[in-house]
Amino acid sequence: MRSTSLYSNKHQWVVFGRDPAKVADIIDTNQYLIVDGKRSLLLDPGGIENFSAMLSAVAGFCDIEQITDIFASHQDPDIISSLGLWDRAVPHARLHAPWLWEGFLKHFGCHSIEYVSIPDEGGNLMLESVNLEFVPAHYLHSSGNFHVYDSRARILFSGDVGAALEAPEAPMFVDDFASHVGKMTMFHQRWMPSNAAKNDWVKRARRLDIDILAPQHGRLFRGDDVKRFLDWFEALDVGIAVGGDKLAEVA
Repeated sequence: MRSTSLYSNKHQWVVFGRDPAKVADIIDTNQYLIVDGKRSLLLDPGGIENFSAMLSAVAGFCDIEQITDIFASHQDPDIISSLGLWDRAVPHARLHAPWLWEGFLKHFGCHSIEYVSIPDEGGNLMLESVNLEFVPAHYLHSSGNFHVYDSRARILFSGDVGAALEAPEAPMFVDDFASHVGKMTMFHQRWMPSNAAKNDWVKRARRLDIDILAPQHGRLFRGDDVKRFLDWFEALDVGIAVGGDKLAEVA
């Protein structure tokens, strides 16, 4: 599994993905790790199929017992069905996830890990030296959904917002925004159900100082491409499946 360092100062951000050994018919995902002294946070650690690859990759950046916290943005299996295996590997850890999905996420296995519910309005997590913000992103695409913002690194982990479905050999960062739009359009129009929720999130995101927008699928955005994405997403009409004519036009 490929790893790329996104930020390294007093703490570190790493993204994992682009696994050439991934089963072909399983969606490609990005997993993230924040290492802050002797505490580390896994963000959307992935599905059960990539647990072994993730465990090995993460061990290259921190001791496994130093994984003190796990974050799940929502309930989808591609981001958190590995929970039962992490429950055995790091039973001392805490899982930070939406309150709405607790009874569902525990179906993946959460016997030792402590479930820490995030209220609808969001909250914060203090590691050793860095304070992280849980940013509400409800209905994008899950009814209970959060992103994670690091004001020191100026990174926003944006879950499915900004996602694109690409081959494992795709670059880690967007290198041509105009050509990348075609890889994002159908995903966002089909998976994001609410223009009102979208616009609420865009307003929140514009208030943040973001150097890197880091989605769960596809390439990451940095520099001016962050604003380009926000402008594009704000103008996009989403929730197209409720109108068969719109769906046919896009398909």
